[in-house]
Amino acid sequence: MFDKLQQLKELKKMRDEAMTIQKALDAETVEVEKRGVTVKITLAQRVVSIESNGKGDEDIVEAVNEAVKESQKSAAKKMQQMGGFDSLKGMMGGGN
Repeated sequence: MFDKLQQLKELKKMRDEAMTIQKALDAETVEVEKRGVTVKITLAQRVVSIESNGKGDEDIVEAVNEAVKESQKSAAKKMQQMGGFDSLKGMMGGGN
């Protein structure tokens, strides 16, 4: 019982740390201009704006953000199938 409680505490701590990191990454942006198209994106891979010849297009921004979100979900599923974080912990010497 105590082990389960400890595991839940560790899981919550990891989740809180991940949320803090996510917020920090979402607070900073990079902007790239290429051939008249400017894209502004957060370090958390959320597109803030896309402009072409000085005109923005919110529909494109929403579509790109949805594509990124779906790719992240698929990547998470793939990682779970491949052993996920448990295999990473094992590779880093973090086995129990």
